[in-house]
Amino acid sequence: MLLGLCTDTHDNIGLARGAVDTFESVGVDAIVHCGDVVAPFTAAAFDVGIDFHAVYGNNDGEPALADAVGEFGIHHGESAHLTFDGVDVAVYHGTSEQLVDALIDCGEYDYVVRGHTHERTYEERNGTVHVNPGGLPFPGVDDTYHVATLDTESGEVRFHAVDP
Repeated sequence: MLLGLCTDTHDNIGLARGAVDTFESVGVDAIVHCGDVVAPFTAAAFDVGIDFHAVYGNNDGEPALADAVGEFGIHHGESAHLTFDGVDVAVYHGTSEQLVDALIDCGEYDYVVRGHTHERTYEERNGTVHVNPGGLPFPGVDDTYHVATLDTESGEVRFHAVDP
């Protein structure tokens, strides 16, 4: 199964659509958004007939966001434990580094997918892979928005630059 991983779109509809275009072009089976979609109109960009999962980010203050996502996907609240083809994935925005570390180090997950820092991350630690696909570009962090794909069969994680 091929998963599309994204985070921190922050109401940039061009980047949200670019993420979807990237995911469609590589043929993902599901999309996982690690938070900071922000508003329902941005969430709607992910309503493309692909299984969609999302969690809250620290900027997701719109009360209607979870309901909007629920129209076409699943909003899991603060975090999620998802299983795809027997592969356990923790999804959390990443606001607390202490919680991110606890998820990685607990030994229950094959992957911990997060956002918040806007920095692409790939780290293997104690049998768990920690992935942050990156976020809305910040000066000094990354000048391009990226998403990632995770192949649950091979374990390959690839980062993809997104054009808005």
